[in-house]
Amino acid sequence: MIDVAIIIVSWNVRNYLSDCLRSVAADLRASRLRGEIWVIDNASTDGTVALLEDLFPQVHVIANQTNVGFGAANNQGMRAAAASRPRYYLFLNPDTLVRPGAIGRMAKCLDDRPKGGMASARLIFGDGRFQHSAFSFPGLGQLVFDLYAMPPRLYDSRLNGRYPRRLFQPNRQPFAVDHPLGATMLVRADVAESTQGFDESFHMYCEEIDWSWRVRESGWEIYVVPEAEIVHYGGESSRQIPAQSMLNLWESRAQLYRKHHGPLKQRVAGWLVRRKMARRARLAQDPQLKNAYERIVLAWSADAAGRKGLA
Repeated sequence: MIDVAIIIVSWNVRNYLSDCLRSVAADLRASRLRGEIWVIDNASTDGTVALLEDLFPQVHVIANQTNVGFGAANNQGMRAAAASRPRYYLFLNPDTLVRPGAIGRMAKCLDDRPKGGMASARLIFGDGRFQHSAFSFPGLGQLVFDLYAMPPRLYDSRLNGRYPRRLFQPNRQPFAVDHPLGATMLVRADVAESTQGFDESFHMYCEEIDWSWRVRESGWEIYVVPEAEIVHYGGESSRQIPAQSMLNLWESRAQLYRKHHGPLKQRVAGWLVRRKMARRARLAQDPQLKNAYERIVLAWSADAAGRKGLA
């Protein structure tokens, strides 16, 4: 039995991954937590697997021949790690650096709260700037902010699903949230298993929101632990394929809305997205972006909802 199984999904981010693994190993040693690391590589072409074999022989490696998606790869890691009987699973992005004590502080948060099912850390960017690490479940308000220009002072507000920055100060106590950013998620093993992990039909994006929704619906609480600090560089894999990443994001959002919102909210959301994306498609000069916008319009159409049986 171990305290924590760390699960990291990688795709062409070998340089970030090296630093991430070193930071995790250092934190485990300092905290005296019993932990093991699994890296699930989604068919990287940058030599990630060779690097792991050469420099990190203690890491368990699963090398996929194709990119099976973020959620499916995390579930692979969880199934592989289950044999070690962890108390917690830590799902961690490869473009992160774990600051000393972060894993232990997240674990203590859940140890101290019997109904705590999931915890996350305070995230900062590589240059030290604040990064929102938790949000309210997305509704029509956040959708409007994503699609239309709004007063700048409102982007950081609860209207846009943000929690007040003062709650994230390092001297503050853990606080309950709807869902964390998927870059860092510590989950009780029994909660992870009873809620069946990530929904693998989400190929990329929104997987953590969907899982958090199911965790909350099962009666568990989710916390951010401000004392636990993790650097998150953010979106390194996504930046390699911008048009495809944008399409993946909006297709996953459509799926999320159909799964967790009623018919009326789905119709309003669909109208907002189709209207804006159709205009962007008409104005787009880049053929790849134009195609992505047009496919987003289709993804949010009533016909798409009907085909999925979720309208």
